[in-house]
Amino acid sequence: MASMISSMSSVKSYGFPPGVGVSGIARISPIFGIPKVSTKKTKTATVNVATDLPGIQSPLEKETVEHRKLVAWTSVRQERWEGELVVEGEIPKWLSGTYLRNGPGLWHVGDYDFRHLFDGYATLVGLHFNNGHLTMGHRQIESEAYKAAKNSNKLCYREFSEVPKHDNFLAYIGDLANLFSGASLTDNANTGVVKLADGRVVCLTETIKGSIVVDPNTLDTLEKFEYTDSWGGLIHSAHPIVTDSEFITLLPDLINPGYMVARMDPGTNERKVIGRVDCRGGPSPGWVHSFPVTEHYVIVPEMPLRYCAQNLLKAEPTPLYKFRWYPESKGFMHVMCKASGKIVASVEVPLFVTFHFINAYEEKDEDGRITGVIADCCEHHADTTILDNLRLQNLRSWSGEDVLPDARVGRFRIPMDGSKKGELFAALNADEHGRGMDMCSINPSFLGKPYRYVYACGAQRPCNFPNTLTKIDLVDGKAKNWYDEGAVPSEPYFVARPGAVEEDDGVVISMISDKNGEGYALILDGSTFEEIARAKFPYGLPYGLHGCWVPKN
Repeated sequence: MASMISSMSSVKSYGFPPGVGVSGIARISPIFGIPKVSTKKTKTATVNVATDLPGIQSPLEKETVEHRKLVAWTSVRQERWEGELVVEGEIPKWLSGTYLRNGPGLWHVGDYDFRHLFDGYATLVGLHFNNGHLTMGHRQIESEAYKAAKNSNKLCYREFSEVPKHDNFLAYIGDLANLFSGASLTDNANTGVVKLADGRVVCLTETIKGSIVVDPNTLDTLEKFEYTDSWGGLIHSAHPIVTDSEFITLLPDLINPGYMVARMDPGTNERKVIGRVDCRGGPSPGWVHSFPVTEHYVIVPEMPLRYCAQNLLKAEPTPLYKFRWYPESKGFMHVMCKASGKIVASVEVPLFVTFHFINAYEEKDEDGRITGVIADCCEHHADTTILDNLRLQNLRSWSGEDVLPDARVGRFRIPMDGSKKGELFAALNADEHGRGMDMCSINPSFLGKPYRYVYACGAQRPCNFPNTLTKIDLVDGKAKNWYDEGAVPSEPYFVARPGAVEEDDGVVISMISDKNGEGYALILDGSTFEEIARAKFPYGLPYGLHGCWVPKN
């Protein structure tokens, strides 16, 4: 049963015709064939490239205006592309390195269309900054799941909401056996990407086997990231805590409900267990897509949205997919000492639903003694409908109604005085960011410390998905918002200026899928939140999830 739930991946898109043109700096390979689409296409001559780059030939099929508006939820046009972009504005000369963004970018196999955002095969996008110039490239991550689908033209592994179709009952029984062993779980690393302290760059998802090393310069897939320890396990947090000195992750235990907290030293592939947290409620551990840390502690959330073996075994997805909502099991927050592995606080908190924690830090009294922990997250008011709202059909068929569930900066206060209960409240008025809140980043120098600024995706109502970029000031309780009508921005990623003293001295990078079916890289000033540069892509890219910064050596 411990294998049960690793089918959670990350994010995926729809179907689109493969690219056919190749020349010069563009290298294109066909993908899986032309998928089913709900809108008619008309054959035309070549489409103008957004950046008018020389030597790039566009696809010979051009989608209708209606379909182009759905570029954020449509499969990437080509398996790969690379080239220099034309920059409008001025990119700071100090910005030297590569921003990598991972996410589901291919939502069809042959003529079969995937159903959920989290089902797509991973597309890695790289923005290479050098002396004010910007080069972009993208590649499909060569997971076993992707290669098998490409070779057989059908789904071969279990994705977030998708199960391979079985020819007969014996094949179904065999698939169940492979599920329990983990063999049928996807290695489609489509959720996040991290730079390890030793320089390796690893793409991740929630299955442990879905850890893949890539080259940040070429974006090529290099090898599987294999753990050398004996802890095993099939699933882990999709968002480990990674710094130059530590790698910390959570391993849910589905047999004896709880979580193992593990550390990996730089330059190794060996996880060492710090300690264990036993669940206080429910028949299984809560989903731990992410978690926060402070200087001295690991914060382990126990969410009432819990892994559910029965739902995993079903061939068709339930509204909560691999999970089940157990409000009667309550919600808890646990605080573990990094040094000793001891639980120093374990409190009940109000029911909550979150994918992403933002940051955490320790509160101290006048004598410097730690009195509590503050942990912030993108919290959805304990509303689980956000999961089903991310069905691709829902994202593509928006009628203009305001259907995005509300979200806030949810702030947990965890007392360290032996109290049995903690608090959960909004860190600021959610109207400041349109009552939408997800896909967050901070200045990494403030990880685990008191901080002031959050960069995230917010909302301009009405909408069905976060459609703004927002800079939140947690001290003043205010937000600055960037908005381009009809556009879908991906996670804003903050890069600090070398030598910066102020927390927001740097730039914010995001990739935008716009209303015309095109796309561009956007650079905002981290302090003023004003646009300073943009660069059009040759065509619009599907929505992506999470990224990392790889500085130039």
